[in-house]
Amino acid sequence: MSATSVAGIVKDSIGWSIGLSVLLIVAGIVAIVMPLAAGIAIDLLVAWLLIFSGCVHLAFAWYTRSAGGFIWEFLVGLLYGVTGAYMIIHPHRGLISLTLVLAIYLFIEAILEFVLGFRLRPLPGSGWLLFDGAVTLILSILIWKTWPSSTEWAIGTLVGLSMLFSGASRLGISMAARSNLSKLA
Repeated sequence: MSATSVAGIVKDSIGWSIGLSVLLIVAGIVAIVMPLAAGIAIDLLVAWLLIFSGCVHLAFAWYTRSAGGFIWEFLVGLLYGVTGAYMIIHPHRGLISLTLVLAIYLFIEAILEFVLGFRLRPLPGSGWLLFDGAVTLILSILIWKTWPSSTEWAIGTLVGLSMLFSGASRLGISMAARSNLSKLA
């Protein structure tokens, strides 16, 4: 493989990466502007993933030879499938449940970040873990205290912010790679 073909592949990859980064930024902005619609889209995605997982468990249950294994796999598959179907039939209620789970997750994450931050306290930069823990704790309390009305904004806004920052960081990396590629050429 020649150096020219490798450079061409890298150049094409950087172009695709820049394009995908811009799409990710735009999707993040749309999710932030329309958090309820983004939240319902996320609810439906999770619902379909649950249904798919339920089908996999049911298929595995079918091939399980022991009675105890069959029953448990069947019940888990049924639970996944019914939960996913419920979330599709009632997307707003599913989103309410996901928002509550998000608040609990963020609270547990904040506690773990505090523990890790204090355990690593002698190391430089450990203060950032404590800062992250404090912000995560505030966010979890904010979602919890305003739940279920936080359903309207929480998941869509947070996923939108995540997509926006992921797209921006990917764009920065892609632009730096393109700049370095042009210096090499």
